[in-house]
Amino acid sequence: MTTPTDILFISHGGGPMPLLGDPGHREMVERLKEIADRLRKPSAILVISAHWEEAVATLTSGANPPLIYDYHGFPPESYEITYPCPGEPALARQIHQALEQAGISARLDDRRGFDHGTFVPLKLMYPKADIPCVQLSLINSLDAAAHLAIGRALQALDVDDLLVIGSGFSFHNMQAFFAPNTPETQARNQAFEDWLEETCCDAQIDEAERAERLRHWDRAPYARFCHPREEHLLPLHVCYGMAGKPSDRHISATILGKASGMFYWRVSRQAA
Repeated sequence: MTTPTDILFISHGGGPMPLLGDPGHREMVERLKEIADRLRKPSAILVISAHWEEAVATLTSGANPPLIYDYHGFPPESYEITYPCPGEPALARQIHQALEQAGISARLDDRRGFDHGTFVPLKLMYPKADIPCVQLSLINSLDAAAHLAIGRALQALDVDDLLVIGSGFSFHNMQAFFAPNTPETQARNQAFEDWLEETCCDAQIDEAERAERLRHWDRAPYARFCHPREEHLLPLHVCYGMAGKPSDRHISATILGKASGMFYWRVSRQAA
């Protein structure tokens, strides 16, 4: 008998805008709702958010983490959003143990709350807020290989019906978001998206090569135009490291006028 784990990298949009009816996020909102409708309801959710960086991999371990409104300059209602899902301290401890056993330094934080990389997409996907959640930080070195290794360590988790979400953005150039779209910027955006889709989805690429491509993602076409800083891409590395296989599905959406992608994997482990 096998038990599945769903792994999903999402492009989560700009701050709270997806929850405020912003037309530039319409496709993203539709895609996330469609994905949630297609998945079985998870027993717990692990989110790797682009908006949390620590010196070592760190996990929320509180029973009822608060929300962190880690954005500025939005309407007052942006700071009144609620998402009272419970934490899952036992899951946090299990993930901590898996990381430590793989030789990856990790720690638990029972005070840290959920940032908008977690509560914005989850409020769209699971509005009842009834699924326990744990958030995992990035490592502030932003080393691609280290985040692939974190994903590989997560393969040891023994949790039925777990959903793992890498919450980032396949395109994240803040200046480009607020500049006019030109044929040149659109071509750069699309070239990187095409490379990313090929890298994650092409079954003809063996896993050693796929990992090498992601390790050296900055060699991809227009990589540094699309990601001047890589924190919004690295949740994808954790997702792929855990999946260790081609993506089962690529989902595209135009977000804030930019071509953006999401990737889904289903992996099965042999039940003990």
